[in-house]
Amino acid sequence: MDKKWWKESVVYQIYPRSFKDSNGDGIGDLQGIISKLDYLNHLGVDVVWLCPVYQSPNDDNGYDISNYQSIMNDFGTLSDWEELLAGLHSRGMKLIMDLVVNHSSDEHAWFVESRKSQDNPYRDYYIWSPGKDGQPPNDWGSFFSGSAWEYDEKSEEYYLHLFSRKQPDLNWDNPKLRKEIYDMMTWWLDKGIDGFRMDVINLISKVPGLPSVSGESNGEQPTYHFGGDYFVNGPRVHEYMQEMNREVLSKYDIMTVGEAVNVTPEEASLYVSEDRNELNMVFHFELMDVDSGPGGKWNVQPWKLADIKSIISKWQVALDGKGWNSLYMNNHDQPRMLSRFGDDKLFPKESGKMLATLLHTLQGTPYIYQGEEIGMTNVQFASIDDYKDIEIVNMYKEYLAAGHSEEKIMNSIYIKGRDNGRTPMQWNSESQAGFTTGTPWLAVNPNYQDINVENALADPDSIFYYYKKLIELRKQHEIIVYGSYTILAEENEQVYAYLRTLGEEQLLVVLNFFGEPATFDLPSTVKFQAKELLISNYEVNPEEELNTIQLRPYEARVYKLK
Repeated sequence: MDKKWWKESVVYQIYPRSFKDSNGDGIGDLQGIISKLDYLNHLGVDVVWLCPVYQSPNDDNGYDISNYQSIMNDFGTLSDWEELLAGLHSRGMKLIMDLVVNHSSDEHAWFVESRKSQDNPYRDYYIWSPGKDGQPPNDWGSFFSGSAWEYDEKSEEYYLHLFSRKQPDLNWDNPKLRKEIYDMMTWWLDKGIDGFRMDVINLISKVPGLPSVSGESNGEQPTYHFGGDYFVNGPRVHEYMQEMNREVLSKYDIMTVGEAVNVTPEEASLYVSEDRNELNMVFHFELMDVDSGPGGKWNVQPWKLADIKSIISKWQVALDGKGWNSLYMNNHDQPRMLSRFGDDKLFPKESGKMLATLLHTLQGTPYIYQGEEIGMTNVQFASIDDYKDIEIVNMYKEYLAAGHSEEKIMNSIYIKGRDNGRTPMQWNSESQAGFTTGTPWLAVNPNYQDINVENALADPDSIFYYYKKLIELRKQHEIIVYGSYTILAEENEQVYAYLRTLGEEQLLVVLNFFGEPATFDLPSTVKFQAKELLISNYEVNPEEELNTIQLRPYEARVYKLK
């Protein structure tokens, strides 16, 4: 297997709006991030992934870009950004930028031109259609509710937006558009960035002819569908990714990760196999859908450990030796992993460390989302008016109109809403958690007086120092990065255990996923002469026999076997 710096790295994701505000306007900014670089360095991360800081009207928190080559006023200036890049590089850290090129903002100069008339030279930079009989051209649904089509009065056609109506989809079938995108990417790379995280990159190719999912639209009240086969992994997507690699990515020593909706391991391997010259890795959502019912994300059902094991094992085995996994359990679009997969009330420290152990001992590159390393949790705001996320607000209106109870809707938001991951970073127990001297754009989680960076740094047993040790172990033991994966005791309903193997060495990882004691019997097939306890989240006697391990609630242990 090829050794690469990005395989050996740990990535820290920053959501700039919520990280640190330097000027008291309640919005996190670039100078705020710069003021915390020593903190990130202390944690030991190698790469910072910066969510979008480009100029944007902010309809979808910066994922609607109106100018790819300037910085949003809320965040600062291009010279602030250059100072951030220099500050990271001087500390031995790298920077990857969010690339959002499935769609732009409707305020981008291209779209402003495009909608002026049907024969405008920029018309074909977007996907337009006259529709049928006064209806949208098909029944495709937006990820943010309703139709994926918006009628434009001025130019008398519909344009496609798979997300918000202020996020029109770019037409990747247009070679002129693609060249503009590649030039923009080159501009950023020449400024010295170390790679891209690519937003919904597997949606860029749409099926020609824009067919309906159900075959026909059904009159007055159409039903909108997520037309997976029509715009996910579309017919020319690999042609475009290989062209992007050839024209831009291959010319730099960088890291690339693509957010890929609805991909299987087989489809993912087409994006990430080393001989295909596309991307280094993808973010898939299979694990993030483990508690979604038949009605989708908001139809919350309890997750099962068997499903978690099955999904992770499938991806670990499928990509081993072919491509590379990305490892994450929360981000800016997901609830907090401690609340979702651990116990944020009775065992926050133990379960937070156990989940960290899982993410940092699998094959792949681990991603830490800001605040995860201090055990930040989900939030429960009293009113829908306290929420800012467009997806939450749209869902609330749609579900209320469909007759769902407010209590049930709010409960789904408490469990799965994106604002759970977007509440401001909790730096200390002072007003507004030390995030801002003003009024934060989104309210701070009320538990900030207990859960904050200052407390974590003062407590040698904190989740923070456990993460720091996990990151150090990755650098000391090549097996943690490159070892292959084998699941153990698959039928055990409480314990997730696996081996990593590299040459003569093996790593044994044993995790109790629940708040009750559990027993793990080591299979007799696992033979070893000597063992070393690398890390655990409880005091453990290093001489303890491994044949049968009695695990305490959420206990995690990692042994190196020789």
